[in-house]
Amino acid sequence: MDFSLTKYFTDHLSMLRVMDHVTNNPEPKRTGAFSRTSSFGSSLRKRSISMSSVVSLHIDDEIQSESVSEAGDIGDRALHSQRNSSCRLSLDLGMEGGPPIHPADLHKVSVASPVREDVIFPLPIDSLKGPGDNKQEKQGLPILMEYVSCLIHLAVFGILGVLTRYLLEKLFGPSVSGVTSNQSIIYPNLPSNMVGSFLMGWWGVVFKGDISQLSDILAIGLTTGFLGSVTTFSGWNQKMLDLSVNGNWVQAILGFLVGLFLAAYSIIFGIETAKGFRWILKRLNTSTNKEEPIIYRKWRLNSFRRHLAAMVVLLLVLGVLLSVSGSLLKKEFGSGSSGAQLWLACLVASFGVWIRWFLARFNGHGLGKSGILRWFPFGTFSANVSAAAIMAGLSTLEKSVNNTNFGTVAMGIQLGFLGCLSTVSTFIAEFNAMRESKHPWRAYVYALTTMGVSFIFGILIYNIPVWAKGFT
Repeated sequence: MDFSLTKYFTDHLSMLRVMDHVTNNPEPKRTGAFSRTSSFGSSLRKRSISMSSVVSLHIDDEIQSESVSEAGDIGDRALHSQRNSSCRLSLDLGMEGGPPIHPADLHKVSVASPVREDVIFPLPIDSLKGPGDNKQEKQGLPILMEYVSCLIHLAVFGILGVLTRYLLEKLFGPSVSGVTSNQSIIYPNLPSNMVGSFLMGWWGVVFKGDISQLSDILAIGLTTGFLGSVTTFSGWNQKMLDLSVNGNWVQAILGFLVGLFLAAYSIIFGIETAKGFRWILKRLNTSTNKEEPIIYRKWRLNSFRRHLAAMVVLLLVLGVLLSVSGSLLKKEFGSGSSGAQLWLACLVASFGVWIRWFLARFNGHGLGKSGILRWFPFGTFSANVSAAAIMAGLSTLEKSVNNTNFGTVAMGIQLGFLGCLSTVSTFIAEFNAMRESKHPWRAYVYALTTMGVSFIFGILIYNIPVWAKGFT
């Protein structure tokens, strides 16, 4: 909520209190015009209070609408909010009737969870800092280096997410355990979507603030980078299209419903187990009289030198990952193996993560200047739908070209770039936040809209050409 709007309603409520004091002052005698004036003042006060209550409820609804849309990710706005939004947070909490919050604890407040002490989201405290805190702020990274560091973190964790997703697909696939199949509603990406959603409950909800105490950029890398890349919405949508193109429409619809159900309960299970683990840690810290875990003091990136060292280390890791992937791709490209597809996926994964991160800045904005439908995460929606549509187009081209090298390129882009551009972990975090809000119906509208639009685009781009041309 904007500061000027907050100030307006603060002044308005102060005026009402003064009016209330005047109209309720005991007078020995009220006659004539004074009595009528007093009656008019009392009526005005009642109407004003009624209007204030309605406006307050409207503001609360607007705040919650914006909050649920931002529950999963807000993109590069997180870097700006670390510098500019603490005043807004403190005022919003005050209007909601929350307890006073010390500036040092502001980073522990999150919009992603309905439980104030359990959900943690990194928010800044700059506007509430004292004069002695300027030195500490100067120890952080400049804004340009902060952006570069964030992009490096996202790239490294995105590649690690692709590798993890690939390993989970192989582990649960037909060649190893045989749990998943391309011809059933238990699609190959389902285990990775469940694992990523479960870990989102840990790292993206309950322990996100703890991770942010070490490094805000690390929290972004783990949630947006790693968990967003472990899970993939475009792969899920494409497998349902593969079922429908062969006439298995019921299985395709059930695949969407089962996938949504299992991912939704995976994040719930993650949140509940993480809360239990947090309770254990809290009891241990209480019994040992420790004010702060030693890991915070030892590994916190609270100086320019530490930030720079972390950025250099991650840059070296990124260089190694890209070099190894490039050399292995060159060696295996002509074979058309799944290994060649994986190494190409690692090379292009970073671009998908970066685009999704920038698109996430539109979450919570709504449409137009008035910001209608602010509760709808348009950033995540656009990333998932566009990735699903492009994947459907590549699948169509792959069938029409029917060339080994083109197939390797297409599958590598699908696995890496499009798999990282789309996400289930962020999608399901937003779904869960909506489901626990005052308007739970929004969660199902959001989920059905995302799945429905992606599936319809897929039918137009993939199914119809396959049927028309008779591709096999």
